[in-house]
Amino acid sequence: MKFKITRNFGLKAAALIFSVFFWLIVININDPMDDATYASIPVEFVNEEVVRNMGKVYDMVGDPQSVRVTVSGKRSVLSQIRSSNIVATADLSQMEVNTYLVPITAEVRGLEGETVTTQVTPPNLQIKIEDMKSNTYPISVSTSNVVPRDGFVVGEASVNPEKITIRGTESKIKNIRRVVARVPASAEASGLSEDTTLDAELVIFDGNDNTMDQSQLTNNLGERGLSVNVQILREKNVPLRLEGVSGEPADGFVYTGCTLEPSSVKICGTKEALDAVSAIEIPESAVSIQGRRGREEMTVDILPYLPAGISLSKDVSNNVVVTVTIEQEGTKTIPLPVGAIQIKNLKEDLKLEFESDMDIELQFTGREEALEILDIRYAVSMDLRNYKTAGTYEVAVTIETPSGVELTKNPTVKIILTEKDGG
Repeated sequence: MKFKITRNFGLKAAALIFSVFFWLIVININDPMDDATYASIPVEFVNEEVVRNMGKVYDMVGDPQSVRVTVSGKRSVLSQIRSSNIVATADLSQMEVNTYLVPITAEVRGLEGETVTTQVTPPNLQIKIEDMKSNTYPISVSTSNVVPRDGFVVGEASVNPEKITIRGTESKIKNIRRVVARVPASAEASGLSEDTTLDAELVIFDGNDNTMDQSQLTNNLGERGLSVNVQILREKNVPLRLEGVSGEPADGFVYTGCTLEPSSVKICGTKEALDAVSAIEIPESAVSIQGRRGREEMTVDILPYLPAGISLSKDVSNNVVVTVTIEQEGTKTIPLPVGAIQIKNLKEDLKLEFESDMDIELQFTGREEALEILDIRYAVSMDLRNYKTAGTYEVAVTIETPSGVELTKNPTVKIILTEKDGG
C-alpha cells in the first residue's frame, strides 16, 4: 500500500501544485483585482483634545476639507462600495509638530470579511494652530421662508437667545460680520395665521457677506439651539384722506383741489387694531401751499400718521404723492377722462379706440360763482360724421359751456378707427 501512494510522487506533487496555480488563475480571470476612486470624501478630525489641551484651536490652511480615496480590491468587492462606505480620518495625535501636517487615513466600512486597501489623495492636510478667541454677537432674524396664509403677513420676530458666544481661531472670529437665526423652509413655517414659535438654524456671515463654515467654530447654544417667535398680523386696505392744506397761494391764485397717489394703502396689525382704522388721515400741516402757483407735486411720508399698533404691509411705500392744483383767480382746470367723451355719428362698420387713455385737461375762465358750479360731465362730445374710413386721426373735442364761462383752448384727441370684423 505504501508503495502505491509513493509511486510517481514527484509527478503527483507537481500536478497538485499546477492545479492550485491554475485555480488561482481562473479565480483572478473571473474576479480580477481592480481600483476604484471616490472623490469628495469628507475628512473627519479625531483626537482634537490634543490641540485644545495646548490652549489652542486649529483651522484649515486653504480650503481642502475633502479628499479622493482610491480603493483596491477584487472587482466583485468594489462593486459593493459606495462613497458613504468610506470614512477619511485626520488624526491630530499624529500631527507633525514642526509642519502641522496631519496624515489622513481611510477605511471602508460595511465590508466585513473582505480585504481592500486604500490610498488617500492628498495624504496629509495642512492645519494652522492659533490662540483660541471668543466673542459675543447679537443675533438677527431672517423670516424670508415664513409663508403666512392669504390675508395675513409676518409681523415682528424675536429670537431666543438674543446673543451668542462663538469661539474659534482668532482669524475666523475677526472675520465674523453678523450672525443670523434663519427659519428654514418647512411645512411648519407655511400657511400660518397666528403667532407661533419655530426652530431656526444658525448662519454666520463673514466680512464679504458670505456664509462661513462652522466646522471649526463652537458656540454656547447647547442642545436647545435657536428658536424664533414670529408674529402673524392681518392685512387691510384703507383709503388715504387729506384733511386739507396749510398756507395761502401766491397773490392772484386760488387753491382748487388735490389728488393722492396712491389713494389707498394696505396696512397690517392685530384684528383689534385694524377694526379701529377706517382711513389714514393726513393732517393739513403735511401739505403747505404757501406762495405756490400752478400745479405742483409734493411727497408726503405717511409713517408718522399711522395709528398705534398699525404698520404698512410688506413692499408698501411710505411715500405718497400729493398733487395740488393752484389756479389764477377766475380760472378752473378740470381733468376729463377720454372715456367720458360722447361719440357722435360713428359709422356702423367702424370701431373706435383712443391712442392714449390719459386724461385731457380743460381750462376755463369766467366768473368765480359760475366756475364753482361748472359741471361738464355731459357737455363734451366728438363728431365723426366726416371720418368714413379706417385710420388714425386727430379730432377736435366740443365742449358746451354755460353763460359766463369760456374754454381757454379747444383740445384735440387722437383716435384710431378700424373696420369691424366681417365689415
